[in-house]
Amino acid sequence: MAEPGRSIDVGIQRLPHAADLDLPAYQTAGAAGMDLRAALAAPLRLEPGAIARIPCGFAMALPEGWEAQIRPRSGLATRHGVTVVNAPGTVDADYRGEIQVGLINLGAEPFTVEHGMRVAQMLIQPVHRTRWVEWEALPASERGAGGFGHTGR
Repeated sequence: MAEPGRSIDVGIQRLPHAADLDLPAYQTAGAAGMDLRAALAAPLRLEPGAIARIPCGFAMALPEGWEAQIRPRSGLATRHGVTVVNAPGTVDADYRGEIQVGLINLGAEPFTVEHGMRVAQMLIQPVHRTRWVEWEALPASERGAGGFGHTGR
């Protein structure tokens, strides 16, 4: 089992268009995710139903065996209907490009994303690799093959 509060070192490169922005940071001592900020040259108007990739102004080198999960910020989602379109988004350990967030406006009104605005949160998590073991038959369970609302009836 992983040790609670364990820290890892992650290499990060701030990109020129984000020279004035803070690096991803935990906003409180108990926060699970670090806030990501928009690194925009100009404000971006996100119309209802629209999707946009928001650059965050940094690249990173995660250690092998780790991933970054990009998740919505609850305030943007509940107040404005703006959320991460592929939540949670995954950044693989071998990706070295700029971190970007795919935002979608599910709200009824346009939403403007400004430079420096906190647009998502990022969690760094361990990745467990899977080795498939093919079986002729699976063991029985109480649920069986029931799914898609089966347990709610």
